[in-house]
Amino acid sequence: MNQIHFALQVFAALAVVLVATTVCGRLAMLIKQPRVVGEMIAGVLLGPALLGAVAPGVQAQLFPADVKSTLYVLSTIGLTFYMFLVGSSLDHGLTTGSNARKAGVLAVSGIVPTFLLGAGAAVLFFDTLSPEGSSLWVFMLFVGGALSITAFPMLARILQERGIANTPIGGLTLVAAAIDDAVAWGFLALIIAVGASGSPSGALRTIIGAAIFAALMLTLGRKWLAKLGERAERDGKLSRDMMAIILLVVLVAGWYTDWIGVFSVFGGFITGLAMPKSAVVRHELETKLTDLNSILLLPVFFAFSGLNTQVSGFGSGGALWFPLAVIMLAAFAGKYLGCGLVVRAQGYSWRYASAVGGLMNARGLMILIFINIGLAYELVTPEMFAILVAVAIVTTAAAMPIYRASLPDHLEAAADVRTPAKVSS
Repeated sequence: MNQIHFALQVFAALAVVLVATTVCGRLAMLIKQPRVVGEMIAGVLLGPALLGAVAPGVQAQLFPADVKSTLYVLSTIGLTFYMFLVGSSLDHGLTTGSNARKAGVLAVSGIVPTFLLGAGAAVLFFDTLSPEGSSLWVFMLFVGGALSITAFPMLARILQERGIANTPIGGLTLVAAAIDDAVAWGFLALIIAVGASGSPSGALRTIIGAAIFAALMLTLGRKWLAKLGERAERDGKLSRDMMAIILLVVLVAGWYTDWIGVFSVFGGFITGLAMPKSAVVRHELETKLTDLNSILLLPVFFAFSGLNTQVSGFGSGGALWFPLAVIMLAAFAGKYLGCGLVVRAQGYSWRYASAVGGLMNARGLMILIFINIGLAYELVTPEMFAILVAVAIVTTAAAMPIYRASLPDHLEAAADVRTPAKVSS
């Protein structure tokens, strides 16, 4: 009976999460925001920010400790497959030629200033917002790395909706965001190896293990998976057995990278990068994995993030408002100014520069994954976690308003975006 009662608790929690994220996602779309913004907010509202404050008894009954542990497992599975889908969706054709060089410059222009500003903010608040016993360097690396992220998957959806994903400015931004994300996950693996291993030898084992895994997966693994892609192209589909093999590879990769200490999402992402760039494989993966993952498992992650978001420091006379303002400014200015100035220097108008700067500020789900891993490894305090959740929501919500203000519909339509300077400044 205890097991049945526990199952009922989990089902109830999942139902509440599904309803909250779906409703908030729809409301976000009504005000022309990406669905993910509403889902992020829904997760926070299920935590201490609203449900825990208005009905603490209800929240305690819905999300007791053992149910939270189950949600954590489900969200980790969802994140691992989400990052697998992100990696498998990257178009390697965009990373060649002059576009790759420009995108690389744009990515660096968003990463470096944002990282430096974030690391500087970490120094300011190290004494009050870092975990006990934390190293200053690890705290600086973590905060700077978290702020440097751009949400490639969400950015791809925005550009596709606007119909400019395959234009020079769209391709430039997409590739830069993909580079940002790839660097972020490598960077996070390094931070965890150094900050959570407890010893130089432990960090070295983690780094070597991750490097060997990535090298093998992107060489031998890619060749082996290419044969699977060839068979899928011949059959026009992925059979049940082929799908089972792919799922097994992702799960084993996630287990291995978790075991060596760099979290399962790294294994999922690298496995996705190794997948064959087959139209059939992409379509089959999107059809069979995306809906369950994005509708149920990722919302569980948003809820789990919200349950970990402590908002007491934002109350009347709260001590977190000043750090939030400083870190928010560092996050926004680093991306907007760094990317915008480089786009302008590459020959695009100020309007395009501002539009790209706004889009590159969209951190979306990616920063939440980053900081949740940091919280799991005790690299960040609950207070800093709450600040970074706020940064994630605000910068993501600001992306499209900045884009539309910089490049209104009539200018976007009038300007053939193949010619950089056609839109007036």
